[in-house]
Amino acid sequence: MLSRTFGCVRYIYNWGLRLKTDAYYKEGKRLYYDALSSQLTALKRQPETVWLNEVSSVALQQGLRHLDSAFLNFFEGRAKYPEFHKKHGKQSATFASSAFKWDGQHIMLAKMKEPLAIRWSRRFSGVPSSVTVTRDAANRYHISILVDEATAPLPIVHAQVGVDLGLTHTVILSTGEKVGNPKFLRCDEKRLAIAQQRLSKKQKGSKNRAKARVKVARIHARIADRRRDFAHKLTTRLINENQVIAVESLQVKNMVRNHSLAKSIADVGWSEIIRQLEYKAAWHGRTLVKIDKWYPSSKRCSECGHIMAKMPLEVRGWTCPECGEVHDRDINAAHNVLAAGLAVSACGEAVRPGRKLSAKRQGKPQRSRKAEP
Repeated sequence: MLSRTFGCVRYIYNWGLRLKTDAYYKEGKRLYYDALSSQLTALKRQPETVWLNEVSSVALQQGLRHLDSAFLNFFEGRAKYPEFHKKHGKQSATFASSAFKWDGQHIMLAKMKEPLAIRWSRRFSGVPSSVTVTRDAANRYHISILVDEATAPLPIVHAQVGVDLGLTHTVILSTGEKVGNPKFLRCDEKRLAIAQQRLSKKQKGSKNRAKARVKVARIHARIADRRRDFAHKLTTRLINENQVIAVESLQVKNMVRNHSLAKSIADVGWSEIIRQLEYKAAWHGRTLVKIDKWYPSSKRCSECGHIMAKMPLEVRGWTCPECGEVHDRDINAAHNVLAAGLAVSACGEAVRPGRKLSAKRQGKPQRSRKAEP
């Protein structure tokens, strides 16, 4: 029943996406949830698609709502244009409160005769408002229950830390600690390459190809799970131990254009670490400060403030020509990130490196250029 529901939800999502795209580009008008919902009722009465009545209608309607959300995210610049859902990709179905029953211990979904057999990761309190069942490419089923729970702030501590992100080490703290990079993708890269090679040799449409595809998906899932678990443990520790956390604002999307470092940057998961720090700080009453992306944290001496003209990546240690202080590149950057973060927190504005002002902004007379005859 879950597989059938996934297929119907995917069909309705792709059907709605096609209607919205054609209506916008061919007729110049936009279709919203109300118009698609009324057409869905007529679609379920047609002989070719009468099988849509075999699953919960709430899950189909939620698929159209997700499509509306996808277009909203696109028009507001948070995501790309919605794409058609594939059969072998991640599948999901959302059930609102009217489509499931919760007795405090078991969940019974609409159109199902038995409650779901759930292996709980943790228990919750309260009444769930919606339930989402997903199946990933590795054929693993997960259930996500939306419930309103109060999050208590953590006790106030007086520790503050600056975090510098790196590749040799995942994070370098202003305390001098360096947290190593596990390199999960590099560890399983050979296994993944062998599995992908075997998959490419299987005949399309065969059962052996389906088995090989699941093996590749399981390796990808193992890498992603380990990376996510490492990020959660690291960010939870930083949130628990520090009241103020200062981090860099990195443009990861631009940095992965460097083909020499793209795989390593994607493997370390900087964006996920920053994302987890943001919502965990909001949950537990901590302060997360992002400094300006142009702040020269690596080139600036944390003792006297001197800024080096150049600092190539291969330079891991340097001596300040002004004060003679010997710096470790990453720890020095973490000290500067913390100092800049405290300044941002105190002043409420971004900290930018000093720039040479033009003659106009300095108030100096400007030489006018006239064309010669």
